[in-house]
Amino acid sequence: MTLASKRRSLSLRIIIYIFAALWLLIAAFPFVWTFWGSFKVELDFFSVANWTDALTGERTVAEYGQPFTDAGYEGAWIKEEFWRNVINTFIVCFFVVCTSLTIGTLGGYALSRSGYRYTLILLIAALIFRAMPPITLVSGYMLPFFEWNVWGILPTTIIVLVAINQPFTLWMLHSFFQNIPKELDESAKVDGCSQFKAFRLVIIPVMWPGVITTGLFSFLLAYNDFAITSMLLSEDNRTMVPQIAAFLGTTYTEGNVMFAVAAVVSAAAPLFILVLFFQRQIVSGLTAGAVKG
Repeated sequence: MTLASKRRSLSLRIIIYIFAALWLLIAAFPFVWTFWGSFKVELDFFSVANWTDALTGERTVAEYGQPFTDAGYEGAWIKEEFWRNVINTFIVCFFVVCTSLTIGTLGGYALSRSGYRYTLILLIAALIFRAMPPITLVSGYMLPFFEWNVWGILPTTIIVLVAINQPFTLWMLHSFFQNIPKELDESAKVDGCSQFKAFRLVIIPVMWPGVITTGLFSFLLAYNDFAITSMLLSEDNRTMVPQIAAFLGTTYTEGNVMFAVAAVVSAAAPLFILVLFFQRQIVSGLTAGAVKG
């Protein structure tokens, strides 16, 4: 490599590093700033006169004798019992993911191995259903839920979230199954396996990265949902996102912004940990398709 080529390579590498650093700074700044502000009082974090009050914590020092305070977390978690909303969120996410993956793996596998023409029709119908705004779909559930007196509880919300999330899960898993050679099924049947046994013992282990990826996306859809959970859950059964909105208050009710800020940090932290923990499975799942029998 010539000296000029080395210089161009070094310059390109420096530009890439600078661009990556700027992108990381811009992407991480909102969370870092919110995390920092969650340990301040409202007059500091939302200071209009001087934004540097959020850095120095002038009023926080005056009120608590130190530049940082956990009053927001204490108020959200203990006074307002935000831990109940956390438990509700993970209950909803657990059953949504388990149900969606169970139906999605069986349905996606069956459709990927089916030779009938109605397979494409079913997938297109599922895609159209998923493309519709969730609000328009939830309205159809409201009347029977009120009549049967099952509105406001977690099970009915789980059912609706699964129904809305299932087309996405079906499409994603169907595409993964299509990338697995059918020769694997045939080889398993030659060895004495039934169709379901071949699916369970041969296909699923190969599909595991795709299942984890789909399960993670299903989890995120249920975890971050606001429209459906806010409409279908009562005040006592709220998940985290609707409760954070409730902390902000409305025209008729007084809220506490710092409770909401502390709750936002608490709700975002598990997502960072989850993505970091499953990053290899996500990448391998999204790039699945190079399976050779």
